[in-house]
Amino acid sequence: MAKTPNAARRSESSRQAIFAAARELCAERGYGRLTIEAIASRAGVSKKTIYRWWPSKGAVILELLDEAATMKAHHPDTGDLATDLRTQLTAVIGMLTPPQTSALAGVIAEAQHDPALAHDLRERLIEPRIAEFKNRMRQAQRQGQLSPDADLDVALDLLYGPLYHRLAFHLGMPDPAYLDTLIAHALHALTPPAASDPGIPPSER
Repeated sequence: MAKTPNAARRSESSRQAIFAAARELCAERGYGRLTIEAIASRAGVSKKTIYRWWPSKGAVILELLDEAATMKAHHPDTGDLATDLRTQLTAVIGMLTPPQTSALAGVIAEAQHDPALAHDLRERLIEPRIAEFKNRMRQAQRQGQLSPDADLDVALDLLYGPLYHRLAFHLGMPDPAYLDTLIAHALHALTPPAASDPGIPPSER
């Protein structure tokens, strides 16, 4: 006797096919040239299937990015704050590179003139990651690696602002050596004097 197909399994299979198609098409064409029609054709599903789950291509990409960020760009806690920040920032840089075909860079660009997408980007992707960042920094404060009165909003801007500044003005993402310097200087500004990072020369402190 034939088994009844599992609708949930079938839906998850279609969902993953849609994500794979969207990811591949972004890499090939860039976010700006991505369409629901192309995603549907590549995934082997109907446009109606996609629109049943998401209202727009931006919504598809946001959910895809949310999953990718959860897997690749979480905040580790090894006890070494500088190393953990390097790991996480490197993952973010990977999601922004190359900017011409980065799904994240494309959504950020489109959100500048799409208020609904900007809201969803902030609420679904950005704010939860800011909360994770602050939780990690509070742990560092409890461990004495950061000043207890360090302003975590300023810390966020010091560490992540340069990435988006460089993205916006086509300056290229930081290479590993520059990223280490950026982290060292940011932590020096946020660290109690007794625990200042020895990686920064005394003449620059």
